[in-house]
Amino acid sequence: MNKNNEKLAITLGDPSGIGPEVIIKAISNLYSDKENLPIIIGDTKTVEKTAKNLDIKLSFKQINSIDSYDQSSKEIQVLDNNKYSEIDFPVGDNSVESGNASHEWVETATDLAISKKVDAICTAPINKESWQMSGFSDIGHQEIFKRKSKSSYVATMLVSGTLRCMHLSTHLSLAEACNYVTTENVTRAIKLTHDHFTMWGFNKPRIGVAALNPHASDGGLIGNTEQKEILPAVEKCKNEGINVTGPHPADSIFYDAINDKHDVVVVMYHDQGHIPIKVYGFEESISVNLGVPFIRTSVDHGTAFDIAGKNIADSTSMIEAIKLAQNLSKNSKL
Repeated sequence: MNKNNEKLAITLGDPSGIGPEVIIKAISNLYSDKENLPIIIGDTKTVEKTAKNLDIKLSFKQINSIDSYDQSSKEIQVLDNNKYSEIDFPVGDNSVESGNASHEWVETATDLAISKKVDAICTAPINKESWQMSGFSDIGHQEIFKRKSKSSYVATMLVSGTLRCMHLSTHLSLAEACNYVTTENVTRAIKLTHDHFTMWGFNKPRIGVAALNPHASDGGLIGNTEQKEILPAVEKCKNEGINVTGPHPADSIFYDAINDKHDVVVVMYHDQGHIPIKVYGFEESISVNLGVPFIRTSVDHGTAFDIAGKNIADSTSMIEAIKLAQNLSKNSKL
C-alpha cells in the first residue's frame, strides 16, 4: 500500500480492550504487499495471540530499540522491552497491569515522535479508569502529549471523510464551554487550524467558523456572542491573511463543509462537532491532535470491553486513522 518511507508507529492501546484486534485487522487489510510495515509499540505476546485468535496470518518480530527497526522487513516489528511478557492481561476488564502498560506505550510513542525517530503515531484506545487505577494523573493521550512536548495549547479535530471539525473546547460542561468562547480563544483556534493545515499541505485552507447561538444570533436577537466575541476573531484573522469566514449558523455550516465549501469547521464546543461527524460517518470517524510538534491520529472509539476478545470489533476507524497518518506525514512540514 505505502510506497514511501514514512515510519509509522501504532500504540497497542489497552491490551484488555479491542485495540489489539482492530490493529491486526487494519494491518492485514492495508498492507497486503508487506511493504514499509508500521511499528507496533506494545506487547509481542498479545499481538501474536490476537492474530492467532483471528486466524490472520501475520509474522511478528520483537525489537527492543527503534534503532533496530528494519524498513525492508516483511515482518511486523513490535517495539517491546519485554516488561510485560510474563503478564496475562485480562480480557474485557480494567486492570492495573493494562493501565501501566498502555500508559508506558503512549509515553514511548510520544518520545519517538518528538525526537523525530518516527514520522507519525497512531493510537489505539486506552481506558481512563485503568490509568486511574494505576495511579496516573493523565486523563488521556492529550495530557501526555502536552506535558512531554511542552505545548501550551493542544486541541482535538475529528475527521470523517472530507468533514473536519476542529474543537475550540472538548471536555467542558456546556455552561463552561459557552464562557470559553472569547475573542482570544477563537483567534488562537483559527490560527492553530490555519498553521497545521498549511503544514499538512493545504494551500490557503478554507476555514469556516461555527456560531454558538441559533441562527448565528439573528443579529443580536438570540444572544450577542457572535458579534462580541466570534466575529472580532474572524476579522482579526482575515486581516492577517487567513482564509476564514463566519460565524456561520451551526445548522448549515456542516452541510456546506460536506459540499466542499470549507476544508475545516472550527466548532465552539464538544457536541457541536462530535454530532455531525458521527452522524455523517460514525465508523469512519477519527481524531487528530493540533498543537503538538508531531502527527498523531487515533481511532474515535473506546476500549469496548463488552466485545473484547470476541473477534467482532470493526476496524474501520483504525484503518482510516492509519491512512490519514500516512497521508499527513507525506506532505507535512512538521
